[in-house]
Parts: sequence; C-alpha cells; structure tokens
Amino acid sequence: MSGQRPEAEAERGDGTSLLGPSVHRRIRQLVLSGELAPGSPLSVPALATRLGVSRSPVREAVQQLIYEGLAVSTPHAGAKVAAVDDDRIREVLAVRAVLDGLAAATAATRLTDADLDKLAAVIAAQETNLDDATDAARDAQLDLEFHSFIRDASGNRCLADELTRLEAQAHLYRGDLWCSARNRRVALREHRRILEALESGHPESARAAAEAHVHGLMTRLSRH
Repeated sequence: MSGQRPEAEAERGDGTSLLGPSVHRRIRQLVLSGELAPGSPLSVPALATRLGVSRSPVREAVQQLIYEGLAVSTPHAGAKVAAVDDDRIREVLAVRAVLDGLAAATAATRLTDADLDKLAAVIAAQETNLDDATDAARDAQLDLEFHSFIRDASGNRCLADELTRLEAQAHLYRGDLWCSARNRRVALREHRRILEALESGHPESARAAAEAHVHGLMTRLSRH
C-alpha cells in the first residue's frame, strides 16, 4: 500500500515486542467492529495505554487509518473515527463494484486448487455461523477475509491497496448489516456464486459475480 506503513517496534508491558503493523491491525479491528464508533476520538496516549504499547506505533497506526479513510483529523481536535455518509458510500460502492470485478476476473486465472479450498473454507465458516447467535464483528471479519483473499490473488498490488481502503469504508458505513439473518444468508449466497465462477476459471463470469455482489450490497444498504 502506498502511503505510510507502520513498521516500528513497540514494547508491551510484559517486555515482549509488538510490531507496528500489528498495532495498526488491532486498532483497525476496534474501528471495523464498532467498538470504536464513528466520531470516537483516537487519542494516541489512550490507545497506547489500552494496548500496552508505546505511543510511536499507535501514532503511525492512526496516520494509516486516516490514509485508509477510516479516520479524519481536524486542527486542534486530533483524530477521530470517520463517519461515512450516504453520498460517500454510493461513491465508494460504485468504484468498488468495478474494482472487485477486475480483481475477481484477474484472480480467476491465477487461483490454485489450494487457494479455492481456502475460499471454500471461509464460506463454510459463514454457513456454520448462520446457526449461531449474531456476531457482527465475526461476520464482518469473515467477509473481509473472503474479499481480501481474492484481491491479493489478483497479483495487482495497486488494485489490492485501493480495494483495502474501499472495503474498510463500506464496513464502517453499515456494520450493523451483519446483525440481519437475511443479509447474512444473501451475502453467503453471493459469495458462493463468486466462488463457483472462480472455480470455472472464466474471468468474465468471475467479474460479473463479483460486481453483482457489490450491487446487491447497494440494494441492501438502501433498505436501511
């Protein structure tokens, strides 16, 4: 990803080291899970204390979140979790539909049997979770894993970096979509179609299935 990449090491309270990227992942998950809701302050000292690390990797992580569109910074107020509004999400999803389609089309000719098995395992976990109590953070994470695997399999780093930002902003907008059993079933069905298209090895089929999934997400968001 272009922009800042946190790489510094921090020291935990127990004396073990924690790489900066891990600090970024942990704060990012707090944001995407809703534990740090839109508008919540991203205080470097407070987050450093919460995670048991020094301030340097936290500061870098917050800057990375700003780059990803998950946080905003205002003069004299510091950084806070971004709030994605209706106009912004329409823009995000319009671009994401095209880029998701490109990633799937490219990945269709590159995925190995082992890769396809990994995607199938994510879908199997999503299906199993339908019988369990709702856990929006868990389901959102599985969705991110499914899409991130495909984007990375495309082998196009520029494409993958941009999709990382767009997918995160989409999850930030309506993470509560995963609280609906109906939405979970529909997303699972769409993921299966994407996997079937990828298994066929046909780029245009994969493109169409991936684009249809994002358009379906647009429809579900409009109902809320």
